[in-house]
Parts: sequence; C-alpha cells; structure tokens
Amino acid sequence: MIRPLAALALRLSDIRFLRYFGASVGALAVDVSAFFAALALGIAAGPASALGYSLGILAHWLISSRAVFHDGVAAVGRQRMVQKTLFVVSALAGLALTTLIVTAADHAGIDPRLAKLAAIAASFTLTYILRAQIVFRPSARP
Repeated sequence: MIRPLAALALRLSDIRFLRYFGASVGALAVDVSAFFAALALGIAAGPASALGYSLGILAHWLISSRAVFHDGVAAVGRQRMVQKTLFVVSALAGLALTTLIVTAADHAGIDPRLAKLAAIAASFTLTYILRAQIVFRPSARP
C-alpha cells in the first residue's frame, strides 16, 4: 500500500502532470456539458458520449498544446501536422474506450452517468500516457 501512495505522491509533484490534469478538467467540463445536453435532447447514451468526448478533444488540444506540452509542440508545417494527427489518434483511442465503456454499461442497465465516471478515469490514463510518451515527446518530432 505504501508503494502506490509513494508513486502517486511522486506523480503529483510532476508539474506537467498537474497541468495536464487541469487541462483535462477543462476539457472534461466541455465533454460532460455536451454529454448531458445530448442526453436531455433524447440522444442515446453511446452517441451522446461520443459527441461530448469529441468536443472535449478540441478543447484539450487547445489547452495541451499551449499550457501543458508547450515545450514539445512541433514547429509549423509537416512536423506540426504529424503531431496533430498523433494527438487525434490518441484522442480517438480515448473516445473508443469511453464509448465502449458507456455503451456496455448502458446495455447492462447501469446508469450512463456512473459509466461516464469510470470512462473518464480510464480515458484520462490512456491519453496521458499516449500524449506524454508519443505525441509531445520532443524526440518524437520528425
């Protein structure tokens, strides 16, 4: 039990991780607002989750590229296009995971709002790893 707590404390001391967490909270606000609005409009839980997540992707790029991984952002041109593509691929991986979790839970009779919470945690973990290790890693720039 001590090791996981120590690892978490070390991770929380990483300012980049904290900035990413803040960016994720902002993107999550966009995501969840759109999700609840879509549910209120009668859109099924799976597509509503996908819509919200998609809008959150846009918000996350804007925040991540400017406030979190600014030192790893590629220059304009081909390098920047490759990086944006990798960002979208990481987002699509998170979107697929989120949609799968919410849809499966909805089909199992679980409240989609609770499923969304689980999906948020899973997607956050997946996309942080992909973005920190691949998308914005300075050595990954062509």
